[in-house]
Amino acid sequence: MKQLRRVRLTVSAERAVLVAGVLPGEIEPEEEPLAELRRLAETAGAAVVGELVQKLRAPAPRTFIGKGKVAELKRLAAGLDARTAIFDNELTPAQLGNIEKATGLKTVDRAELILGIFASRARSRQAKLQVGLAQMEYLLPRLPRMWSHLERQTGGIGVRGGPGERQIEVDRRQIRRRIKSLKDTLGEISERRERTVASRDDSYNVSLIGYTNAGKSTLLNALTDADAFVEDRLFATLETKTKRLKLEGGYKVLLSDTVGFIRRLPHDLIESFHATLEEARTADLLVHVVDGSAPAAAREMAAVDGVLSELGIAETDRLVVFNKLDAVADRALLRRMMELHPGSVAISARTGEGLAGLRQAVTEHAAGGSDSVHLSVHAADGRALSYIAQHGFETSRSYDGDRIEITARMKAGTLEYLLGEYPSVERASV
Repeated sequence: MKQLRRVRLTVSAERAVLVAGVLPGEIEPEEEPLAELRRLAETAGAAVVGELVQKLRAPAPRTFIGKGKVAELKRLAAGLDARTAIFDNELTPAQLGNIEKATGLKTVDRAELILGIFASRARSRQAKLQVGLAQMEYLLPRLPRMWSHLERQTGGIGVRGGPGERQIEVDRRQIRRRIKSLKDTLGEISERRERTVASRDDSYNVSLIGYTNAGKSTLLNALTDADAFVEDRLFATLETKTKRLKLEGGYKVLLSDTVGFIRRLPHDLIESFHATLEEARTADLLVHVVDGSAPAAAREMAAVDGVLSELGIAETDRLVVFNKLDAVADRALLRRMMELHPGSVAISARTGEGLAGLRQAVTEHAAGGSDSVHLSVHAADGRALSYIAQHGFETSRSYDGDRIEITARMKAGTLEYLLGEYPSVERASV
């Protein structure tokens, strides 16, 4: 797409002023309005030199923030030699254009900032395709603002067909074709991933979910030999990684890390990352990892709940894990939060504190989500006995000649695989 110029979606190395138009109920009284946006901007590589906050009853139709605040933004940026304004709000194309015209600043909204971060962090082919799709869908309605050559259109009111109009229609057609191509390719990837995930029906599948930078990858490394990439930045990794986790008694589960969530995650990103989130959508257990040291922990949990509802998996069995126990300043406050979530556990993935309790909690969830079955196994079939130990919870065992009678709890898919793969195993009557 040779004509697609000024596809910016980046603020790397730019001096920027952060702006937030805060609507009623958006933040807690103790929250710092721009704390998260500051981390997002720094993750994107921007140099934050100033901040501006305005409390609003409702957004101003033309510029989101008020006319006086727009003028204040222009003066503040000029005094700080800033060239970019980064808004903590999702702005309409018209609002973005009006702010740029009034201030002379390149203006980036929250959605564009997050898309830029995702684009810089994508490593696998699938992640790059997913981010590319979200970018194209974001750019399509914003072409008039983002193409510099369109500013040179000629013709008065009612005049159609000028060079600028012809060019934007060419660009729109190209982007629409690209969107269709990306959706087709991602649809094929999604089908393959669904088949891969479905093939694991004989295993108990656990997905780590949570707000970005809650410590999911660190926890995956602490529990397994995953060697997942870890960095103290938002959205350090966009890749899904799955490893086997051995629990008490030899029982094994599949443990998957997933992309982190965030408040007001652009809808296009949620849609395009459906294939990546297939692990969470088909999990037997969601381990919701929460940064227990974060002042806005409750709000971050609510954001994750919102994404899960959008994905249609809010009812999946869930275990809440409060991480970063080593960084919690007020453990009494953490205990009160845990009381609101019965069965939750507190850990430090970095130091290992509480990991034994987490393993036990996962074991209890796995056992509770399984059916009780009675089996008769030939005593000489060591492979079948090993499989039962790794994929089921044995509750009793007795011997009858060369047969072993076992009562155990296991998934329906596990039982089906066991009976089909090991001829010496039979269902027994009680």
